[in-house]
Amino acid sequence: MSKNHVSILLKKFLCGILTTSLLLAQSYTVLAESNGNGALSPTPTPDPHTEAYYQPADTDSISGWPQGPQVEARSAVVMDVYTDSILYSKNADEKLYPASITKILTTLLACENLEMKDKVVVSQEAAYGIEPGSSSIYADTGEIFTVQQALMAVMLESANEMSLAIAETVSGSVKKFVELMNERARQIGCTNTHFNNPNGLPDETHVTTANDMAKIAKAAWFNPLFRKFTTKDVFEIPPTNKFSETRYLLNHHKMMEGRDYAYDGVVGGKTGYTTAAGNTLVTYAKRDDTILLVVVMGTVNGGWSDTAALLDYGFNSFERVKLSTGNDSVSVQALPSEKYLLTDGGSACPFYYTRGVYVTVPAGTDLNTLEKRQSLCSNAAGPLLLESKYYYNSQMVGWGVQYEREILSGLVRTP
Repeated sequence: MSKNHVSILLKKFLCGILTTSLLLAQSYTVLAESNGNGALSPTPTPDPHTEAYYQPADTDSISGWPQGPQVEARSAVVMDVYTDSILYSKNADEKLYPASITKILTTLLACENLEMKDKVVVSQEAAYGIEPGSSSIYADTGEIFTVQQALMAVMLESANEMSLAIAETVSGSVKKFVELMNERARQIGCTNTHFNNPNGLPDETHVTTANDMAKIAKAAWFNPLFRKFTTKDVFEIPPTNKFSETRYLLNHHKMMEGRDYAYDGVVGGKTGYTTAAGNTLVTYAKRDDTILLVVVMGTVNGGWSDTAALLDYGFNSFERVKLSTGNDSVSVQALPSEKYLLTDGGSACPFYYTRGVYVTVPAGTDLNTLEKRQSLCSNAAGPLLLESKYYYNSQMVGWGVQYEREILSGLVRTP
């Protein structure tokens, strides 16, 4: 029997064990009582605490801001995805290893560049290009999946070889895909990130920050296709051309409904772990019309207790409020021949909102105390934009964009 045949048989044996384990996990029901703060069962905490536990949050220094909880994570962020308000920040710009939360960007790029029914053919480089023992669905050379099946394997089972296969399908090679990852990260607004692979396996040059990861996770959340993968609980891949059994995939996020550390409102996310990175975890949680995003990096015990404490803090200490807004008249630089076209025959141009403006602030905040900072932005595709950002004692808590009333349609001006 050839070495290749032995390898295939071994993979099938291991996948059979995986399938049995997942079936047992599906049938397991968590019996726990609510502690009143959202978590249905106690989350594991280390004894003694990590050194990072005793470091206060950076947001604690904001005057009037609710004091944040102590967490084991070396770095953490809580963001309201609709207002961009950072509710909690701890060492948020420290460069750290992300591990498998890298796959959020890998999946987003696949959603942006592939059709879900397209075929993914696993190359030998993808099938055997990962570390032995790392997360995998044991895909074999030449095995064919749909993009949807491959991405479910990436997000639910954190399959490293399928991340490589997706990268090759999107860009033709892993190297070109990594270039795309870094370009997309810059577009999203990341300033301290450099990716060097699509799966997050250890690499000294593969780093990001909690702040940048929150930006990536937010951008991903607003892609409807991506949301289907991050919120999926269980998925089945039927037999393929290389594997005769059904694969059962189970989301590893243990704070989703029915799981070990279920938390009221958690709808999905992505786990990560390597020895160098420790535990990393991205979590999305929704209550009413608020969606909070939590990123913890360099933590322990899965990051479940950190995330539960941060979600309690975010949901209990803050509120999302709609502002009362009106049209603003702003001075603009115009050519002499354009002056007469402006509303008042001078240099003022009216701007208007097309949607409501919301802020996320400490509960009970007097909205009249917020500071508004405005900047005029050019827009190559249409009228000028007026961006308004709202601040609570120097902390940005929400923003809105107003559009120029199209008085100068077709004319080009500089703001």
